[in-house]
Amino acid sequence: MRILHVLDHSLPLHSGYSFRTVAILREQRRLGWQTRQLTTPRQRASQKVEEIDGWRFDRTVLRPSPWSRIPGLLHFEEMAATARRIREVAADFSPDIIHAHSPVLNALPALWTGRRLGLPVVYEVRALWEDAAEGSPRYAASRALETFALRHADRITTICSGLRDEIVARGVALDRITVIPNAVDVNEFRPSAVDRELHGALRLDGATVVGFAGSFYAYEGLDLLIEALARLASDRPELRVLLIGGGPQEANLKALVHARNVTDRVVFCGRVPHADMPRYYGLVDLLCYPRRRIRLTELVTPLKPLEAMAQQKTLIASDIGGHRELVRDGETGFLFPADDAAALAEAIRSALARRDEWPRLQANGRRFVESERNWVRS
Repeated sequence: MRILHVLDHSLPLHSGYSFRTVAILREQRRLGWQTRQLTTPRQRASQKVEEIDGWRFDRTVLRPSPWSRIPGLLHFEEMAATARRIREVAADFSPDIIHAHSPVLNALPALWTGRRLGLPVVYEVRALWEDAAEGSPRYAASRALETFALRHADRITTICSGLRDEIVARGVALDRITVIPNAVDVNEFRPSAVDRELHGALRLDGATVVGFAGSFYAYEGLDLLIEALARLASDRPELRVLLIGGGPQEANLKALVHARNVTDRVVFCGRVPHADMPRYYGLVDLLCYPRRRIRLTELVTPLKPLEAMAQQKTLIASDIGGHRELVRDGETGFLFPADDAAALAEAIRSALARRDEWPRLQANGRRFVESERNWVRS
């Protein structure tokens, strides 16, 4: 089997998208299949081929035209460039199948090229592109393109039950869809001892640490975590929040920390290399995922709670749909009502008061990823 993957982005960019991609490639290679992996212009590469961590990535290099500022035209130029690059790589690789990954901007050129070359196309839906346009004029067009791609791909894979049900609602037969869940490498993420040097460097000695790891998007609800910390500050003076990562909301979060007078209680440690994440997980007593309730978070499951379970960490998470697929309340973690800073503060207080239950939850979480949510199984 020779598989040509069409990707939005890849290593060296660090994201759940990139890590899922590498896991899929690794397992397909283990099955004896051959793969080539092509990224679209969204990778913003300057050369046509890059070797990263032992993986070869074919890049699509695009110099936008003077007309690309016209709404929608840049997306068309990106898709046209991707289709040309798929044809080039296919001529060299002779794939048996094209595997296009979200967003739909990858699926459409894969479908055009697949039909032209007589190749079947699998479309892997990790999220629905239209959700990024919710409330904007391009939402209807984005949704129509997504539905077209879903109905015309030869097979669909997706990452969770929420997205599968949404795809079925678009008129796609259930037997054309396979759920390949998000997962973790259970050998990479294992319980780790506290790195005392790092602990001291981040001024966490003597602290009880509530942590978050991931990208700082508005829907992650990190403002709620800061508000909850402010509510707990008077009776839990030892409490600290450790924010691992970065993103569009970082400046707003720092301003909120200052406004709530908790500057000395919140540690921003920036983006961390993926290989170093276990060291940072080792610093955290309680991991927190306060995602807000929006359509995207209701449908899509994240990776980070699975990493926390693999590390045998205690976690609390908002009760949105994507979390409920992963976290069994009172069994593998604690759930709390989404979008409610007071409820989050109470959930943190309650979880810290129930430390005697943590070993059971941690063991259950580790067992869950070992038996169900590891990449070999997925």
